[in-house]
Amino acid sequence: MSKTTENVLLVPGESGWEIWTGQTSSEFTLHSSTAISQASALTGIPGGDLLLLFPVKAVTAVPMRVTSDDDALFPDLAALHAERLGLRPDPMAGQLTDVFVIAREAENTAVVSILLRAPGDGDMPPRGPKGFDISARAYPLKGDALAVWKEFGRWVFSLFHQGNLVYCQATSATADSPDADLAREIRLALIQLSMQGLEISPTRIHLWSGSDTIDPAALSAAFSTPVEVARRPAPTLPSPLSKLLPADVRAARRAADRRKNVIIGVAAIALLYLGIIGWFTYGLWRDNSETKQLLLQAKQAAPEGEAYALHIAKWDELAEAVDLANSPVDILKRIADCIPPSSGLRLKIADISAAEVKLTGEAPEFKAINTFSLNLANNTDLKKFEWQTPQPNQSTRGWDFQYTGQIPVAP
Repeated sequence: MSKTTENVLLVPGESGWEIWTGQTSSEFTLHSSTAISQASALTGIPGGDLLLLFPVKAVTAVPMRVTSDDDALFPDLAALHAERLGLRPDPMAGQLTDVFVIAREAENTAVVSILLRAPGDGDMPPRGPKGFDISARAYPLKGDALAVWKEFGRWVFSLFHQGNLVYCQATSATADSPDADLAREIRLALIQLSMQGLEISPTRIHLWSGSDTIDPAALSAAFSTPVEVARRPAPTLPSPLSKLLPADVRAARRAADRRKNVIIGVAAIALLYLGIIGWFTYGLWRDNSETKQLLLQAKQAAPEGEAYALHIAKWDELAEAVDLANSPVDILKRIADCIPPSSGLRLKIADISAAEVKLTGEAPEFKAINTFSLNLANNTDLKKFEWQTPQPNQSTRGWDFQYTGQIPVAP
C-alpha cells in the first residue's frame, strides 16, 4: 500500500506566517507559528507537497455578473471587465488570475475574479510550492456569512453567499479590536456589491482572533446580526485548487539576461565572421592586378586556369554566408518583429540556418500564438520560407508551440 503524501500549508497568520500540516482527507494541524512576514525568510518547512495561501492583501477580488453559463468563457469575460477597471496583470509574471462561480441563475451567472499581484522579492518561500490559492478560500462558511480576522497585523474580511466566496478585502484598520473604520469599509463593500446586483445580507458574523480581550462592539453596533467570537479555525484545502501559478520574477529576469547574452554572443560571432570574410575580400581586391595577369596566362597554362576556376567555385560557395539576408541574426530579428506586442509570447529555442528555421516557444494565450503564425506567413522578408505551424499544445503555463520554416528545394 502506497504512503500518502503529507500536505504542508503556508498560511498568513495574525503577525506572521503559519505552517500547517495534514493529509488531504484529514484536518490540518498547526506545525509552527512565526512572526516572519516575508515568506523567503521561512526555515524549517517540513517535507511534503507545499501549498502557499496568498494573504488577502495580495489579491484584488472583482465580483460581477456575466450573461453566460459557459464556464469556458468566464476567464475572457473577467479579463475584459478587469481591463475596463484598469486592472491588467503582468502577462510575463505567470498565471495571476482565476475565476470562481458564486451563483448560477436562469439568464446570468455571478462570478468573482481573483487578480493576484505579481510576487516581489521576499514573497515566495525558499522551496517552490506545488500549488497556490488565497487564504479567504481556506475558511469556507455556510450560507450568507461574514468573516473578519487579522493577517500580518491588518484586519481583513470575506463575504460568502450560499457557501461560495463572493468578496474579500484587506482593510487599513490595525486596531486591537474591530473599530468603526473597519465596519464602515465592510458596509461600503456591501453597498458596492448591491450596486452590481449582488445582494448579500450576512446572517452570521464570525470574528476570529487569538486574543481573549477582543471587543466585537463596533461590529455589533454596525450590523443587526449577532457576532460570534472565536479563534480562527484550522484551514481547509480549497477544492478545486486555484489555477494561480505565479512565475519566479527573479528567475524570469535571469532567463532574460541569459537570452540577451546569447543574442549578443551570436551577433559578436557573426561580426567576427563577416570581418574575416571582409579581410579575405580585401586580399582578393589587393591581388586584382596579379589575377588579371593570371587570366592572360590561363590560355597558355591550363593547370593554372583549372586552379583559378576551382578558386572561383569555392568563393561562390561562400555566397550563402556573405549574403546578409541569410544571417541568423537578421532572420531572428525578422521573426522577433512578428511577435505581437505585450502578448507574453516568447521564444525558448530558435534554431536558425540559411535553409531552415525551427522555433519552440510559449504564450499565456492561444490568440497570441495564432497572431504570431499569421505574422510569419505574411512577413515579406520571410516569404522564402514555407512554414509548418501545427496546433499549439496547452500547458500549465499557457500554450506551447513548435514551428518549422524551410526553403523549398528546386526539383
